[in-house]
Amino acid sequence: MSRIIGPEGQPQVPDAARVCHLTVDESGVGQRLDNYLLRQLKGVPKTHVYRIIRSGEVRVNKARAQADTRLQCGDLVRVPPVRVAQAAPAALRPAPPRDFEILYEDEALLAIHKPAGVAVHGGSGVSYGVIEQLRQARPEARFLELVHRLDRETSGILLVARRRSALTRLQEQFRSRQTGKTYLAWVLGEWPQRLKVLDAPLKRYLVAAGSAGATAGSEGERRVRVATRDDPDAQAALSLVRVRERAPGFTWLEVTIKTGRTHQIRVHLASAGYPIAGDDKYGDFDRNKALTRSGLRRMALHAWKLEFDHPTTGARMALEAAPPPDLEEFWNHVRNRSV
Repeated sequence: MSRIIGPEGQPQVPDAARVCHLTVDESGVGQRLDNYLLRQLKGVPKTHVYRIIRSGEVRVNKARAQADTRLQCGDLVRVPPVRVAQAAPAALRPAPPRDFEILYEDEALLAIHKPAGVAVHGGSGVSYGVIEQLRQARPEARFLELVHRLDRETSGILLVARRRSALTRLQEQFRSRQTGKTYLAWVLGEWPQRLKVLDAPLKRYLVAAGSAGATAGSEGERRVRVATRDDPDAQAALSLVRVRERAPGFTWLEVTIKTGRTHQIRVHLASAGYPIAGDDKYGDFDRNKALTRSGLRRMALHAWKLEFDHPTTGARMALEAAPPPDLEEFWNHVRNRSV
């Protein structure tokens, strides 16, 4: 059985297939078109959402739009009829409430230490994520929205806005590169001390069946690769690397990103020949299997430090999240033996 997504993402009866028009309200202001649709079209595969955007079937104010188009209050988004498999009853249950480690909180924003293995939001086969669990844990909160995202397997600092005005101001800082973002990454191999700047443009693509790096079930999955500078789809990406510590066959790095591209650190480090330990998309798959047997159950990447201007006071904020125990244990292990 299938269902038709209608206005505001509500299911319609199957014989009511039609074009739908969504009016962007305050909750959608500043969001990218792709993220807005992924939230509205629950259960629709991410690859299909990107396909209808690329084909021009999705229109914003009657004009074709790109996935990264930023929406404004009152924008009219045209969505073609979309069929998805009927969700199982279990998937319709609300997210369980969950409190996360709080790094900072006031009336405008909330900074949490996101654990690895938890998506930041539901979608693409994930029933719920951090934001849904936070909303369930704080039913009195009138507004809770993600300021930015982290990959599911990445731990570390995640900002959540508690006011619409805070969300727009913080997202503008991320877009205009006014934030300072430093990650900790544990990579395979001995990183050369001289290699401190990675300045390689990146390009997003969809995995094709039988392509290099394709795994079971990955067809149509979004990936990123290094591109040539004359590629019209390439985006500038700059990462600064500092060696923190070495161990036999591994290096612990501090990586400061000056741009915020999808999978930027993962692709930059892998393209340099030093993939992140445990990375299941861009890493060394044979080594990852050995690392799993040695106790590393996820990608060794952690959002360590974040600097930004407070959206209300303008004061410069500097937050830090210590590496979680699983990464500390992994590093203590490789210090003493090669994996």
